[in-house]
Amino acid sequence: MAELTLGPNLFHWPAEALRDFYFRIADEAPVGTVYLGEVVCSKRTPFFDDHLEPVAERLARAGKQVVFCSLSEVVIARERKLLEAFARQEGRALEVNNTAALLHLQGRPHRIGALMNVYNEAALAYLARRGATHFALLAELPKPVIAVLAEAAKTAEAGIEVQVFGRASLALSARCYHARAHGRVKDNCQFVCGEDPDGMALTTMNGQLFLAVNGIQTLSYTYVDLMAEMAEMAAMGVTHFRLMPHGCDMVAVARAYDDVLAGRIAAAEGADRLRGLGIAAPFSNGFYHGLPGHEWQPPGVAAA
Repeated sequence: MAELTLGPNLFHWPAEALRDFYFRIADEAPVGTVYLGEVVCSKRTPFFDDHLEPVAERLARAGKQVVFCSLSEVVIARERKLLEAFARQEGRALEVNNTAALLHLQGRPHRIGALMNVYNEAALAYLARRGATHFALLAELPKPVIAVLAEAAKTAEAGIEVQVFGRASLALSARCYHARAHGRVKDNCQFVCGEDPDGMALTTMNGQLFLAVNGIQTLSYTYVDLMAEMAEMAAMGVTHFRLMPHGCDMVAVARAYDDVLAGRIAAAEGADRLRGLGIAAPFSNGFYHGLPGHEWQPPGVAAA
């Protein structure tokens, strides 16, 4: 049976708050796998270093599989050293979010994260031959592509994972949007991204809320919600469904998705519970249905 996972935290939360968040996930959330590690900005990495091992141990004691994630961008020498140290870890499940890590992991089992571009079955098969055992797909892939990749993953005896909740990562840049928006430069950002724990909302020229910024990362303003599509994806061969951390009650989010996935409640009831959590942004499922990503297609309604 497919299982729920908790993806890596994308935001710059206070270290103690993030520690306590993961402790609660360990004790209360029905997720089988938890991804840990800074994937967006290397400057944030030291803040959580002292808590990483206690958090990993707490999650493991609670029966969760812990997967450690790499940075998504490797630009400067310090980041190359961080990536090399990441790849040297033995006896741990590792998720790669930058192709530079593949140099160090060739032939060793590893996972491919959603911040790498695996768009087709040829790329998946190539990476599987080099040691990849699990693939988290990009949030913008439509249903027919997911079906093809799920079949390719089955052939490669690899897991396949799709994000079903949370803001979608759309782009990464060497520049820090957050710093620029506050009149600062990346090297002297003063960690202003921490002021927006779920990302800084952006508007179009006519004032429409559209995207969100998280340091160097561009996110969707809407929250992806593929709760009603999980059964269909499981039938395709998708093995894992990813929830992305946000400042809402993630235990309640996980319980709603778990109840739907297990068939204890209908997707409509799960949707009501999700929308009762007070999430300010709208929900979207457009990418999955071949529509503009920010759009919402009600379950059971065919795309025009």
